[in-house]
Amino acid sequence: MKKKILYLAFLFLLSAVYFVFDGDGGDDPQTPQQTQQQSQVQTDNLIGLEIPFMADDKTVIEHMGYTLSYNSEYRIPNWVAYELQDSELYGDLDRAEKFSPDPLVKGHQAYDSDYVGSGYDRGHMAPAGDMKWSTQAMEESFYLSNVCPQNHNLNAGVWNDLEKKVRQEARYYGKLWVVCGPIVDSNRHGTVGKNKVVVPDSFFKALLAQNKDGKYISIAFVFPNEAGDNGLASYAMTVNELEKLTGMDFFYNLDQKVQEKTEDSYDLWTDWRIR
Repeated sequence: MKKKILYLAFLFLLSAVYFVFDGDGGDDPQTPQQTQQQSQVQTDNLIGLEIPFMADDKTVIEHMGYTLSYNSEYRIPNWVAYELQDSELYGDLDRAEKFSPDPLVKGHQAYDSDYVGSGYDRGHMAPAGDMKWSTQAMEESFYLSNVCPQNHNLNAGVWNDLEKKVRQEARYYGKLWVVCGPIVDSNRHGTVGKNKVVVPDSFFKALLAQNKDGKYISIAFVFPNEAGDNGLASYAMTVNELEKLTGMDFFYNLDQKVQEKTEDSYDLWTDWRIR
């Protein structure tokens, strides 16, 4: 009887020890709410400032140099976003020479043959000029998921001017967050190719930087998908204005008050050196 009492006492003590330490070294048990909050914080830390929010995003793909949301109905991206650092601007890789389907896109997508004889350029969203720091990043920038049918005059003209400006500002500020993509409105240009790749009505690009005082600054641009030789200033707008046009929420991982102030104005000359 005495042995039985001692045995039961031992089991009770063992159970008490297990309860206190929960069998895993003493961590306090978390409520479901605490666990959810922790997961949210971890998730938010993984999302870069360049990634926009779009309610009907279905296919988001991450490549080495950029992230994109793919629209399998239109066969073009919804948006393409990347962070460009000053250290990435000194590579000397040559451009890749072959456009190819994106192996991470499941389902319908564009093929290079869709662009042949279409009268439109294969217009990069994340430009090859920003990917010279890595062979893989360069090759992936030539995936057709990063490309839209683009007017040649625009692609070789003011769109190219803005790409150069982005690199200049990344050198100046040390880092730039970039998001760009097509705007399909009335689809007045129709489609190209056997796979009916939608030709965008226009293109957008939004930029975010942190100036020398630590203040966030932003600017946005919209370019009609047609010939034109106006300067960059004529295409500029606030990020808030761009959000109304696209239905996207740009730079939403900024603090809400900071985001509202940052996206409601732009300074062409002081912040971006554009006349």
